[in-house]
Amino acid sequence: MKRLIYQVYVGKRSRLYDHCTESVAEYCKENHIDHIIQRTPVLRIKPDIFATNRTKESYEKHGGFLPIYEKENAFAYFKDYDQICIVDSDIWIRPGSPNIFDAIDPESDFAGVVESSMPIQDWYKQKILNYSRMQYSSLKIDWEHHPVTGFPFMNMGLMLMNKSFEKYLNGQTPKQFIERQEFKMFVDGMGPWKWSTDQTLLNYWIRNERMNIQRLDWKWNALFTAIDNKTIKEANFVHFFLKDKLPNRGENVEELMKQV
Repeated sequence: MKRLIYQVYVGKRSRLYDHCTESVAEYCKENHIDHIIQRTPVLRIKPDIFATNRTKESYEKHGGFLPIYEKENAFAYFKDYDQICIVDSDIWIRPGSPNIFDAIDPESDFAGVVESSMPIQDWYKQKILNYSRMQYSSLKIDWEHHPVTGFPFMNMGLMLMNKSFEKYLNGQTPKQFIERQEFKMFVDGMGPWKWSTDQTLLNYWIRNERMNIQRLDWKWNALFTAIDNKTIKEANFVHFFLKDKLPNRGENVEELMKQV
């Protein structure tokens, strides 16, 4: 069974990202998992400058493309691997954590953590309720909106896939996949997706494809600050997803580690 953890770390260097990716590298070594860190842009997905609702700053500062779609380049590696896990570069893995690939069922195509299933604090419950309504209420997806937790979207900072996932790409390259006409509204940031990342696109796609989707335990993608400090210590993978809430925007790594 060939397994890969894929990360994207492009742009400005960060002590937080260095620390987190180093923890992933060590984890991969301990569990005999291949590890790739993409350090330069490959897909270079660009919004339509004549149609986009995104601010020029969001893509011009990166040479006219959107780095938020770079991690989908991992899809190209299914030709070489049986299982792939995409891990954001701001996720830290606790030493001694179990092998995440053992968490996905053989019959599952895709696995991830639903944000509303996490033991999140009240302030974040309200945040994702509003967020999910804004991102997903106008999309045709076969799921139900809960009045308290919103739509059951997955946080795509961590994506776990079996090789069966590959068939849904229909033989397309990662770039061709992202540039599908059905995704243009997300890439161009139209309407409510002005600030959207690949998260909305992927949640929309995996459900409309009717993949066999598996919900992972929250401990595989625990959102730091959204979960209280006592509970976060139970997590295997800690996701430092809101930089504004981190000590010195995450650059004070020593202080962060005391809290997890």
